[in-house]
Amino acid sequence: MSSPVIASYCTTFLKPEMLHIYRQVTGLRKFRTFILTLHRECADRYPFEDVETIPLARINPLRRFYLKYIERRPPIIYRGEYDTLRQILERRGAFLMHIYFGHTGVHLLPFIEAWSGRCLVSFHGMDVKERPERPDYNERLRRMLQRVPLVLARSKSLATRLEELGCPKQKLRIQRTGIPLESFPFRERQHPREGAWQIIQVCRLIEKKGLPDTLEAFAIFAAHHPAATLSIAGEGPLLDALERQSEKMGIRGKVRFLGFLDQSSLSKLYEDSHIFIHPSRTAQGHDQEGIPNSLLEAMASGLPVVSTRHGGIPEAVEDGVSGLLVNENDPVAAGEALLKIAANPALAASLGRRASESIRREFEQTAQIERLEDCYNELRSI
Repeated sequence: MSSPVIASYCTTFLKPEMLHIYRQVTGLRKFRTFILTLHRECADRYPFEDVETIPLARINPLRRFYLKYIERRPPIIYRGEYDTLRQILERRGAFLMHIYFGHTGVHLLPFIEAWSGRCLVSFHGMDVKERPERPDYNERLRRMLQRVPLVLARSKSLATRLEELGCPKQKLRIQRTGIPLESFPFRERQHPREGAWQIIQVCRLIEKKGLPDTLEAFAIFAAHHPAATLSIAGEGPLLDALERQSEKMGIRGKVRFLGFLDQSSLSKLYEDSHIFIHPSRTAQGHDQEGIPNSLLEAMASGLPVVSTRHGGIPEAVEDGVSGLLVNENDPVAAGEALLKIAANPALAASLGRRASESIRREFEQTAQIERLEDCYNELRSI
């Protein structure tokens, strides 16, 4: 008996930072999925055989003008994506379309409202941010949340935000990021000789990751541990500003910007480091974290972590038990937390060990895939 078919819709499959999506679609066991996308990227990094790139439909220019400017139909209609999508789903026999992410669900709202099949939408954090440039966005988001039978959120805090935006509570399911534990084995760490601490942060270089606070916290730490270094792995629009800030603070020679790292290089970075920092903050437009993937990976590997009471982070990090948490936008407190770990080998060892245990208990990939497939089965019975 063949497995039930679902379509996984992701506007771009996949951007470099979307490893968690790749882990999810390749981890399915009871369902067979194919990818629907408008843009195929990083195919060498994320190989997946069954990808359907939605072709641009050939629409008469006059009809397109009429649909767009006279009837003011949404892009999915006047670009021809609506009919193309329906035809692909019918041809492939998909009973369900899993849509990544919330803003993509809003784009697909006309299709969701008309298609006879089922849709569910995953929210990951940035897709609950406000969009003042689109006055009708919140209303369309509310309609989408009420229309789809299930909504997945990466954290409880994100689920609460979705309730505020109009999602019925009974539709919400918590779907954690799954971490492949074999890629991030636990390692007991020793305090470095001669104070040569290596502190790391792994993330996109964007506002909500709190990177300016990372630099300030590290400067406080480095004043007490001159041999310490900070490594920041990731790409993004804030690189130039962060380099200028580190130069201005007099720590540029101690800070390495590593760019995007592949999986093996990232695992090696975790292994060679001593403390992980991730002082997330709420960015413009209520842009927030779900739970950062890199935070979970670092914890799995046994790194003691310093982070913030932000978004879903307290759902993964128990303050004083599996990490140290400070308030958002408080780099002084973050710096003091780093110093506290460095001053107490027993605390550092305990935080790292308990962090790894909690990830194995709450975020192991196979268990999270099973929870996702339970949601798919729930929709089959509707």
